[in-house]
Amino acid sequence: MGARLFLAQALVIVAGASTLAVVALILAPGLFEEHLRRVPEPIDDTTRQHIDAAFSGATFTSLSVAILASLITALAVSWFVTRRVVRPVEAMATAAGRIAAGDYTARVHMTRSGPELASLASALDLTAHELAATERTRAEMLRDVAHELRSPLTALRGYIDALADGVLPLDGDAVDTMHAELARVERLVDDLSTVSRAEERRLDLHLRAVAPRDVVAAAVNAARARFARAGVDLQLAVADDLPPISIDEDRIQEVLANLLDNALRHTPPEGVVTVSARPGPGVVELAVTDTGEGLAPEHLRRVFERFYRVDPGRSRQKGGSGIGLAIVRALTQAHGGHVAAESAGPGQGTTFSVKLPTDLDRPSPPPRPRSARTRPEDPPSGRGGPPHHPDPGRTTH
Repeated sequence: MGARLFLAQALVIVAGASTLAVVALILAPGLFEEHLRRVPEPIDDTTRQHIDAAFSGATFTSLSVAILASLITALAVSWFVTRRVVRPVEAMATAAGRIAAGDYTARVHMTRSGPELASLASALDLTAHELAATERTRAEMLRDVAHELRSPLTALRGYIDALADGVLPLDGDAVDTMHAELARVERLVDDLSTVSRAEERRLDLHLRAVAPRDVVAAAVNAARARFARAGVDLQLAVADDLPPISIDEDRIQEVLANLLDNALRHTPPEGVVTVSARPGPGVVELAVTDTGEGLAPEHLRRVFERFYRVDPGRSRQKGGSGIGLAIVRALTQAHGGHVAAESAGPGQGTTFSVKLPTDLDRPSPPPRPRSARTRPEDPPSGRGGPPHHPDPGRTTH
């Protein structure tokens, strides 16, 4: 690039110098003759020839020296400018090569290279930073998935070994326990699949106009019995005259079920959980507010990440798999909405809000064959496995 850029500038300089020489040599003799004719006293032929020769020689010499000096100066300046342009490009190319090879620490430091190159270097640095963050998230997710799978698989292996050795009898309790562990693995795998498909925009959504009150009421009715058993008061607050929203009702029910399960897990007995729906500018906001443990500010922005847990020491049986809130975010974004968490601090409760657009003219994604089930089914009666509920992703204190 540097050689081509320098050659291009050199050709421009040579063309300019040649044009200067040709124009000067064409115009100068005629103009000089015109001035000689205006001389008051006549000039003899010998003197005229001497003057013409002197003028031609001086003109040629002056042009030659001037063109040579200008060429040297212009080429030197061109070389300097070319280096100033090419050096940062070479640095960015080197950094891009390192990033492509997996070295996400590569950075480009631009100084006085112009706003365009500085903007490009900044974009490259941001790309490296985002790739590094993605790689860290990927590594953390693999570790978390391995950890989540190891616990139930270890338990299953223990039961199978004990049954094979005759230490435990093959009775209903053993079968129920193994079935429950398998259900945990199925839930984790299915939750991960749901999150991945939603984030990759490969999730099947069957959109239709739905009244927000119906969606919220159905979610509250489905969870009311669990809240009653836990001694937590579940309340409903829906504004009047809410516009319809274009949603996949099953998916939004899944969102609300995850938020309600999350609120129940972190709200003590005699606490209150309120599910509300209210209008906003171009959206309908569905919110789940609890009077439970609350969240510190540093956890609010990360609570929707996969496997993120505020209290790493909390058990998964009590704290969840860390996928539920990731599913909430992925499904909400798949609907073109936005999800957020708010809390005044530990012990002050938490509000999770889901904002869904009211634009009923949004084009729906192309239909794909929908599987018979999107989440593991509840264990059949008689097997004794725990009923399946959406698994939230928040764990506090």
